Parts: sequence; C-alpha cells; structure tokens
Amino acid sequence: MALLIKAPGFHQRALPLSVAAWHEMIAKGLAPRRAELIRGVIIEKMSKSIIHSKLAGRMAKLLEHALGERFWVRREDPITLSDSEPEPDVSVIGGPESDYPSHPTTAKLVVEVSVSTLADDREMAEIYAEAGVEEYWIINATDRCIEIRRQPAVSGYDVTEVISTGFATCASLPGVVVSIDDLFANLPTA
Repeated sequence: MALLIKAPGFHQRALPLSVAAWHEMIAKGLAPRRAELIRGVIIEKMSKSIIHSKLAGRMAKLLEHALGERFWVRREDPITLSDSEPEPDVSVIGGPESDYPSHPTTAKLVVEVSVSTLADDREMAEIYAEAGVEEYWIINATDRCIEIRRQPAVSGYDVTEVISTGFATCASLPGVVVSIDDLFANLPTA
C-alpha cells in the first residue's frame, strides 16, 4: 500500500486530501467507516483476524497494567499528522487523556499488529518517525517476534531490533517489558 502511494504514476492520478478536509468528511458523515488517511490518500483498513485481535488486546492490556494513569493507552484511535491520520492498533500518549482536546500529534509508542500486512506496516515507520513517535513496534504474527524501531530520524528510525525470544523492553516507557512467549501463547499459526 505505502509503496504504491509513493509511485509517481499513482500520485499523478490521485486526488490529494488534506487532514483538514478529512476531518470535515468525518464530521459530515462522508468518510468511509473503516478507512484512514495515509499521505493524503484514503486507505481502506483491513479486516482483523482473531490472531490480530488477540495480539492487539494482549498488548493494550499489558500497557494499561504497566503504565496505569500516567499515560493514555489507545486502541485504533487516530494520531493526527501533517498529511496522514493513521489509526494504529495500539498507541501510548504522554500524559492523561484530559490533557488532549483533540487527537494527539505524536506518541511515546505505536504498536501495529501484522498478520498479513507486514510490508505496509514496515513502510509506516517513515510516517511515524516524521511525527516524532519515540518507538514503533510491529508485532509480527507470522514470525512470532516484535520488530522494534527506535530513534526517529528524517527517513525512518536509526535503530531496528528484532526480538523473537525472551523479553522486549520499551526504552521510551520504563517498566514496559513484554514476554515473547506470553504474547504469542496459545495462538494458532498466522
């Protein structure tokens, strides 16, 4: 998906949409129900398998338990960026929800669960890095690992680490440690 959006021929045919116009479409009930704005293009969101739902739910519960009220843990809620408004599977925002009169513009951590969209989720790293998201995790259901990206830079993240055994530790949220075995326990093969 994201590679297609970058293709010159695609951009010549696409009708770009600003974030403000996207918000107006939502307010008027004109936006597709299961869609998000990526690089000024409305993208239909994928249906979620039971594996996806369980992994996203497990990660959200773990984060809520570890962080308490100090941070705002969100599920499939928008982050408003300059030309995009993705709805990551899980995001952690600094401070309580009462601090935000509108959707946040960055996050401490964004988590995407990838069952069938790994290439697209990897492409999203550039968008999240541009927004200053401190850490971006992809829960790779096929390979049963977590791909961690840290240190946002102009064209992505400077550090990438793949954790397939033991524990994944979140550098941007001290105290958040995820057991790979527990995360993938009792799940069918993706």
